[in-house]
Amino acid sequence: MLICVPDVLSKSDVANFRHVMDASDWEDGRSTAGAQSALVKNNEQLPPNSDVARKLGNHVISALTSNPRFVSAAIPLHIFPPLFNRYVASNGHRFGIHVDNAIRGDHQTGMRIRTDLSVTLFLSEPEEYDGGELVVEDNYGSHEVKLSAGSLVLYPASSLHMVTPVTRGARVASFFWIQSMVRDPHARTMIYDLDTAIQGLVARLGRDDPETVKLTGIYHNLIRYWAEV
Repeated sequence: MLICVPDVLSKSDVANFRHVMDASDWEDGRSTAGAQSALVKNNEQLPPNSDVARKLGNHVISALTSNPRFVSAAIPLHIFPPLFNRYVASNGHRFGIHVDNAIRGDHQTGMRIRTDLSVTLFLSEPEEYDGGELVVEDNYGSHEVKLSAGSLVLYPASSLHMVTPVTRGARVASFFWIQSMVRDPHARTMIYDLDTAIQGLVARLGRDDPETVKLTGIYHNLIRYWAEV
């Protein structure tokens, strides 16, 4: 399941992020890569334990947890502290095909999570750079993603994926991982589809419609059945 969530951050938030990030020091992005990923990773990132990265990451998490569509799609149990990277055309930046580590640990907090979902939150507008598409492979082929600044995409962390070479400008983004309360991706997809249908019924019939109330009960009971906390 690949789900795009628009406008997680406002344009004003993005502008503030970029102002802070542009004035910050960057390091080699391979410092947080696994052994296999490091072979194909060529980008820069804010030092993960820096005050800047932590402050911006907390802002991202606050925005995520108040976004109904994100919560519905991810059903998050743990959100890894967001990281921030950039791909600069003049440096030939790209990230070749790879799969994310199954377990991620945060040295500062001691958090360890199972990576069920990977997230890319775009912080550059598409017209700011050429190339830099996120390409995610699944059983149905390859999917290219390049969203407006402030929007994000969720996709299975088990997927092979890559970032194509940036040939003009700079691609700036936040990236992180989620351990979902619902581990099974098929169950998580059904819950998301059910919730989306319920919200459509609420808009047409109201929240107190008897059938909507019944379906809402089924939704919560399915989460109760599948959730790991």
